Amino acid sequence: MNSAFISGFLLSFSLILAIGPQNAFVLRQGLLKQHVFPIAFFCALSDIILILLGVFGFGSIISNFDSFSHYMFVIGGLWLSGYGILRLKGAYVADSFLEATKEGESDLKLVLINCAILTWFNPHVYIDTLILIGTVSIQFEDTIQFGLGACMASIIFFFSLAFGARVISPLMSSKKAWQILDVIIAIVMFILSYSMFLEAF
Repeated sequence: MNSAFISGFLLSFSLILAIGPQNAFVLRQGLLKQHVFPIAFFCALSDIILILLGVFGFGSIISNFDSFSHYMFVIGGLWLSGYGILRLKGAYVADSFLEATKEGESDLKLVLINCAILTWFNPHVYIDTLILIGTVSIQFEDTIQFGLGACMASIIFFFSLAFGARVISPLMSSKKAWQILDVIIAIVMFILSYSMFLEAF
């Protein structure tokens, strides 16, 4: 495990912790104990595909264009800084928490269709994986380790969320816990944005 792996892991994990309908859906299925493994596997696999496309697709392409990669580092740094500020705001106003209802489809096909829509029709997932993770990856010579770290974060997160839903649901519905988590995420985002600005200038 090296710095590239750790950076990829931290970036991916920080981004994936952002509250959204996909996380709420996975949490709900975990609470209901319905199709838990297929859902966790689908979400993790989808993330892995997008991460790899970002690291070895988008990241590889822009690394061949010095001027373009320079602008991408600036944009990425600004994006991460803005994301960090939003997380600090979330911590201040305590508006971050997950609530899972006890409604859910019992049919696996319909559940996977819903999961696919929440995953692949979310524009933020493309910004986070293809563009942001892809751009950050070109900072490292060992992009394979960076990509592995990012993918590992996704696997750990989704399987932990799905199978540990009943254990962690009280924590995830606690505004105080999310305030602390938001601050930690903000710090990680600011550190990563600083490294991107250093790379750009």
